[in-house]
Amino acid sequence: MRLMSLARLFLLLALICVAAVTRATERPTVTIGVLKFGTVSWELDVIRHHRLDEAAGFELKLMELASGQAAQIALQGGAVDMIASDWLWVARQRAAGADLTFIPHSAAVGALMVPAASPIASVADLKGRRIGVAGTPIDKSWLLLKALARDRYALDLDAAATPVFAAPPLLNQKAATGELDAVLNFWPYAARLQAAGMRTVIGVDGMMRDLGLSAQVPAVGFVFHEGWAKANPAALDAFIAASRKAKAIMARSDAEWDRLRPLMKAEDEATWAALRDQFRAGIPQRWTEEEREAAARLYGLMAKLGGRELVGNAMALPDGTFWPGVRF
Repeated sequence: MRLMSLARLFLLLALICVAAVTRATERPTVTIGVLKFGTVSWELDVIRHHRLDEAAGFELKLMELASGQAAQIALQGGAVDMIASDWLWVARQRAAGADLTFIPHSAAVGALMVPAASPIASVADLKGRRIGVAGTPIDKSWLLLKALARDRYALDLDAAATPVFAAPPLLNQKAATGELDAVLNFWPYAARLQAAGMRTVIGVDGMMRDLGLSAQVPAVGFVFHEGWAKANPAALDAFIAASRKAKAIMARSDAEWDRLRPLMKAEDEATWAALRDQFRAGIPQRWTEEEREAAARLYGLMAKLGGRELVGNAMALPDGTFWPGVRF
């Protein structure tokens, strides 16, 4: 009887040890809400294809969502750990009491595009023109273009031109049929227009430089709750390391981009190359105090131009908008 009891005790201890070892060796998961054919999904596919998550010590899980708004709701509701979004949205949420924070993913930005034979050579030539604008009247790119037109050319685009606000794909369709004189579109759509033979008058990055913002400011990043980051520091650091390795592969390997073709939905070789090149150009090279300060100045300009409709109650960039644990 005593031997039976000892045997049971040893078996129980063995099971406890096995369970403890299993828990210790389980990889933490990072669940990211993503648009299936969005540009962020390209990098995440590289991570999974090369098992960079496994090498870094975590498991990347993806939840496909229908829209950016659905992704924001999923993050706020705790259905995912991260999403891709812009830091202006993060700042607005922090001003309202949320603990969201941001790490850079891409500095790729849109551009003002015109037909190759168009007489439009600069912002000054937009007077009297029909300008397609992606989004709404408080779209950041449109606000920057208006500020540049006003400051450098004494041109009020709201009065002197005819802005046409629409979804990015519709603007590209209208550009193809000649219904618009110029199109201010997000970078993947501007890349497609470039591949179709249109030319760039000025990129949004050029607008920022002309307005005195010389440092490269990220446009889109990975957004998560501070509370999650503090509770899962190893998982976050592992994801950041895998993300950087994926970007390095994408920066140097054309073969990797060939593998990504199905996700890119490129209509032809020129579009594929334009999307690849624009993505590469947007890979952040630095994220130091200089870039953070430039982002704070850009936020101040956006608050001045877009007001509370754009930034909410915070007219200055709220502390903590950028996660302090990432610098390169």
